[in-house]
Amino acid sequence: MALWKKKEEKTGLARRKVGKLSIPQPLQPPISIGALERELLKSFPVKDGKDWDRNGLCVGDPAALLGSIAVALDPTVEAVLEAKRLGANLLLSHHPAYFVGPDSFHPAPSVLVSPGAAVFAAIENGIALMNVHTPLDVSREASQVLPGLLGLVFLSVAEPLENNPNKGYGQLCALSPADGEMSLGQLAARCTAVFGRPPRVWGDFDTRLEKVVTCTGSCGDLIKQCISLSADCLVCGEIRYHDALAAAQAGLAVIDIGHDLSELPLVAVLVATLESLGFAESALWVIDQGSNWTYPDSVRL
Repeated sequence: MALWKKKEEKTGLARRKVGKLSIPQPLQPPISIGALERELLKSFPVKDGKDWDRNGLCVGDPAALLGSIAVALDPTVEAVLEAKRLGANLLLSHHPAYFVGPDSFHPAPSVLVSPGAAVFAAIENGIALMNVHTPLDVSREASQVLPGLLGLVFLSVAEPLENNPNKGYGQLCALSPADGEMSLGQLAARCTAVFGRPPRVWGDFDTRLEKVVTCTGSCGDLIKQCISLSADCLVCGEIRYHDALAAAQAGLAVIDIGHDLSELPLVAVLVATLESLGFAESALWVIDQGSNWTYPDSVRL
């Protein structure tokens, strides 16, 4: 008996532009998986990331030639199987398949059942797994994502790297002159319009904003930096309850849009990087993972 039921009629894909053929086209000229890893890590150096992080190729033969590439936020078992269905032999993701080496490898629907489930699925289906995590988070390309989506003016990196002031965590932003004044409630409404789900908001909706810090994923210890920068609001992907409570009491409003929603645009950054390296659109697939959860009041019953 199957351990889980396969979701019905869900492709979960956003196809890149293609020609008349719908089948993935091989890369011309041929390039190895290891060569791609080297090029990606030139764009997003491992030294820029966190020591605890894992980046680059974690499953697969670096000498194997690339066929087509599937790109996703998370290298789940479902994403691996989708990559296989598409005929790709590499799943490039933002998040890694694991941080600490799994202690068991069994066929399962998720890593909750078996820590090595995604690794097992990848090996079984001939899919290499590669990711770029915190080096992408701190990149110049990533620093433009949330400010651009929200119509904010990027000023500087909120928490720069020690060796590079142009890279780091968080983006200090000003309001666009086209917007004039903006309240916390209006920025929260814009987040709802952009990301398709209402965020969790801490603070008075009537608060007038001047400086906003944006941050994809978890905000970590960025709150103190926001206070030191005299920011009025932090827009982030994830914040702990007590941290948000303390921030609001200190006069820093918080808009929590969801970890995955804040980082799904980074998938587009990875795709754009692949295209800049010369990969044709016909060889790239994007796996849409934007519907993993929702709010009950946003669903018409």
